[in-house]
Amino acid sequence: MPSVASDATATTATLEPPGRPAARWLILAVICLAQLTVVLDNTVLNVAIPSLTEELGATTADVQWMINAYSLVQSGLLLTAGNSADRYGRKKMLIVGLALFGAASLGAALAASPGELIAARAGMGIGAALLVTTTLAVVMQIFDDEERPRAIGIWSSVNSLGFAAGPLIGGSLLDHFWWGSLFLVNLPVAVLALAAVAVLVPESSSRGGAPSAAGAPSAGRTPLDLPGALLSMIGMVGVVFAIISGPIHGWLSGRVLISAATGIAGLAVFALWELRVPHPMLDMHFFRNRRFIGAVSGGILVAFGMGGSMFLLTQHLQLVLGYGPLDAGLRMAPLAVTVILVNFTGLSARLIPRLGTPGMIVSGMSLLAAGLAAISLSGGAGYGGLLCGLVVMGVGVAFAMPTMANAIMSAIPPAKAGVGAGVNGTLMEFGQGLGVAVLGAVLNSRFAALLPAAAAGAGSLTAALARTRTGAERAAVHDAFAAGIGTSQLVGATAVFLGGLLAAVLLRRAERAGGNAERAATAPGAGPATAVAE
Repeated sequence: MPSVASDATATTATLEPPGRPAARWLILAVICLAQLTVVLDNTVLNVAIPSLTEELGATTADVQWMINAYSLVQSGLLLTAGNSADRYGRKKMLIVGLALFGAASLGAALAASPGELIAARAGMGIGAALLVTTTLAVVMQIFDDEERPRAIGIWSSVNSLGFAAGPLIGGSLLDHFWWGSLFLVNLPVAVLALAAVAVLVPESSSRGGAPSAAGAPSAGRTPLDLPGALLSMIGMVGVVFAIISGPIHGWLSGRVLISAATGIAGLAVFALWELRVPHPMLDMHFFRNRRFIGAVSGGILVAFGMGGSMFLLTQHLQLVLGYGPLDAGLRMAPLAVTVILVNFTGLSARLIPRLGTPGMIVSGMSLLAAGLAAISLSGGAGYGGLLCGLVVMGVGVAFAMPTMANAIMSAIPPAKAGVGAGVNGTLMEFGQGLGVAVLGAVLNSRFAALLPAAAAGAGSLTAALARTRTGAERAAVHDAFAAGIGTSQLVGATAVFLGGLLAAVLLRRAERAGGNAERAATAPGAGPATAVAE
């Protein structure tokens, strides 16, 4: 009877094309460009809110749905999109994702009512889910173990670049064109990427059948896990909607509590279903793998630190230091520039063999925490202290984020690369939303506690300032808000640092357990290995 390890090897061999594609770095550039449009559309619409309100007659609720429809649909479909890529072919799903994203972008640009724009943004979310999962799966496919850390580092840099460049690009376009130009710029990118993917990217997929005696996969496919797909969508949309709605409607409001309960119940039922179904969309036994658990824990906390810090930094620059939206975006750029320089020069990839995955993660997350702490302690005095913190944060993100993504993908069989990318994307969405929610709650709590009596009970800085009558009261309100920002940044720094330690410990234990299992398997008299060590 063949061993599990030999079956896995046979299956993997049928999934990856022989050799490394000669144009792999060009392929990486193409898929990074496609990934950039996805990330940009997470943030670019924020600067167009006044134009949408005036030209489309959008209400506050309409604007919220225009922004949230994209992220809700994307987060709800990530696991399903990754499973589809593994099942039907990653190249095919990448092409479908680009086509959907381009068509929906055109629909968004031509929208004549808030409802049409909301529907188009939802369509863009479907395409984005396919792109997020397939781009990372293709990186895993075309690069070998030696080059993969650098490739994933470059791929992950796109996320930082998108968050920093979104408001800048959006503001520049709105200075010269109408709001629809924010979406029209996606069309040439989609067309270029479609042509390049069709010509350059090799196909790979998991055929779904068990390997035959000869090692080839069987012709049949495993059944679609439709209940699992539906449950994962219900669960993720419910949880993400609760996180998005909490700061607006209150964490104890009926809308938020019902949404959170629905999402948690959906995810719980999803986990139970996946444990019992013969062909699960997401094999829950991955969560028995210590390496996977360590990478997942760290991934959530890196995203937590990034999402929360971006939320706080925007308010710090505009409401504490007094910069306008465009100036604030420019002054956040050093964070993204640092991430790009570290990853494009390959510094992070060169350090991984020396420090190991646990060492890179704890180093990166410690630097991220140190940058947040530096901004908290010295950023209020001016931009100089904040700039230093941004650079340190950038080095930390460049070390931790690609290492974490590589650890997650390496803990999942190559046949499930799409699902692994879906897990990575889901963690990013969840962690970023959680960072905004938790650190935002700390900010609001500290701000409310420090408000002067004249503004007591105000729920925001604007409302508090409206209640003041003297310059001293306004100064006290600003000081209270600045103190709230500083406290929440310190809380975020602590959470990120402790999370880095936790992830590193879990990954170190997994490496030791794997090493012990390997030594036991190769010891004299040992029989053939029949299972992968957890």
